[in-house]
Amino acid sequence: MSLVLRHEPEKANLTLEPGGWVLIDDLLAGSANAGFRFTREELLVVVRSCEKQRFALDETNTKIRANQGHSTEVDLQLKPTDPPAHLFHGTSERTLEVVLRDGLHKMARHHVHLSLDADTAKKVGSRHGKPVILVVDATQMQADGHEFYCSANGVWLVEHVPPQYLRVL
Repeated sequence: MSLVLRHEPEKANLTLEPGGWVLIDDLLAGSANAGFRFTREELLVVVRSCEKQRFALDETNTKIRANQGHSTEVDLQLKPTDPPAHLFHGTSERTLEVVLRDGLHKMARHHVHLSLDADTAKKVGSRHGKPVILVVDATQMQADGHEFYCSANGVWLVEHVPPQYLRVL
């Protein structure tokens, strides 16, 4: 589901609607045609049990979307939101020097992902080696004109974090 809802919807012959939504029936049919067969019940189990809450259902339970993390073009219809004073980002020890010099970039995704707490950031950073937790001065970033968004599952999103707003925890 992550592949087609976040990165390559065309693999299942899907087009993401505004907000990233697709009909569940279209996802099931398109995925089956692409060789990734699963049932509506299995889909619902994934949506409910995903620790990171990567997916959301619409209010009618007929559409699904990925909450964030897209590399494909999509309008997520997010509204700028006032962030907490500090947010966190987990990175690896081996990339720390570059990050402190150049800041955090979204790379192939739509946004840089930030966490509300250091524990979550540490888990993210652990995927890439020995983790380092960075504190983001969100208050100052916002005061300087940077916009923040919060996805449906509580991940904070921003276009870029310049290095002057970062410090190692």
